[in-house]
Amino acid sequence: MGRAKLPRKSTNIDMTAMCDVAFLLLSFFILTTKFKPAEAIAVTQPNSVSSQVAPEKDFVLITIDKDGKVFLTMDDEQKKEVVANALNSTQNLGLNVAAFKKSGFFGAPFTSLASFLSIPEEQRKGDKLPGISVKDTANNELVTWMRLIKDAYMGQKEPAILLKGDNAAKFPAFKAVVDAFKKNDILKFQMVTTPKGVPEGTELYKQAMRGVKREE
Repeated sequence: MGRAKLPRKSTNIDMTAMCDVAFLLLSFFILTTKFKPAEAIAVTQPNSVSSQVAPEKDFVLITIDKDGKVFLTMDDEQKKEVVANALNSTQNLGLNVAAFKKSGFFGAPFTSLASFLSIPEEQRKGDKLPGISVKDTANNELVTWMRLIKDAYMGQKEPAILLKGDNAAKFPAFKAVVDAFKKNDILKFQMVTTPKGVPEGTELYKQAMRGVKREE
């Protein structure tokens, strides 16, 4: 008696539905992805082997560009409002508080800060702005900025102080910034650098390798 023959079935798989899903997902990610905007202040950071990551919230960032101009960034809008009101009361600047809160960074002397805030955000470019006045040691305006920021956080968790400088920036600009920190008893801050691999054979490399072996 012969064996019964099983009917052969097609091995083709209809991929139409899967292709539709793939294109839907691709369209979703394209439409919802937010690309990082170009930085208004171009800075070429030095390299380092530090593994510590800079915080993304509750920070105050001081940036020094290649020409030694100084810019300040805060991420907390409530604290910005406190600083803006303090500047208006102590310096009589007549600042637009709402515009101050929305500003991504600050880069002008007190005398022209109101004009700075009136410039559309997309037109504020570091190479066209004067920066915060710090070169006059007798009138380092960053000292006032840091004092008002410190007062705004009084009684609360202090923000992380970050310093990002260009490789081509000269020492006097860094000294002026550090002096402003010292005059406000800010003795701890974090340098923002571009991470690179630890050179093989160094003590730091050996420590890192010992740590990897322990995890294994």
